[in-house]
Amino acid sequence: MPARRRSQSERTAGTRAALVGAGRRLFAEHGAANVSAEQLVAEAGLTRGALYHHFSGKDDVFRAVFREIEAETAAEIAPVLQESAATLDVRAPVAAFLDSCERPEVRRIALIDAPVVLGWQEWREIEHEYFLGMLITGLQALAAAGFALPGSPEVLAQLLFSMSCEAALVIATADDPVAARADAEEALVALFVAGMKPVDPDQQTS
Repeated sequence: MPARRRSQSERTAGTRAALVGAGRRLFAEHGAANVSAEQLVAEAGLTRGALYHHFSGKDDVFRAVFREIEAETAAEIAPVLQESAATLDVRAPVAAFLDSCERPEVRRIALIDAPVVLGWQEWREIEHEYFLGMLITGLQALAAAGFALPGSPEVLAQLLFSMSCEAALVIATADDPVAARADAEEALVALFVAGMKPVDPDQQTS
């Protein structure tokens, strides 16, 4: 029986996946600034025409790689954050986020290169797209569990996530990442806990 011919949509998806996969490998190993479009298509086993048919250029491939990494990282952290909201464990999601940021490809692509390649504004917008909603949900769960938040979950989520991203950047560029990680985790946990206090039942009923 002859093999089934792939549909146009399947061929398109396969070509895009090959380019994104090649970009992910090269960007992680060499850094975005040191990867050319020629290297990208050679790694993918494709032509420049295929690259520019599916993407506007190398930076557009980088954007797709960054989004893929963000989606994977968010999927890893979401269940940890959900469980921590139920158990009131602040350290677990902080540790999970920093753990993900210590992976070489995440550190290189998402933390070091993405703000430069995409610009600070777009980098922040994509980070928020994948992580802000789950953080808001976690803060809402803490409020429902009886914690007094020093502001709305929406505003607090932006502030807390900004601190977390800054901590990850500090670790990524530190001379001693191990020591920086330990300091950053303790500081983030302390800041999170300081802003969330149990509600006094007497005050709730007064």
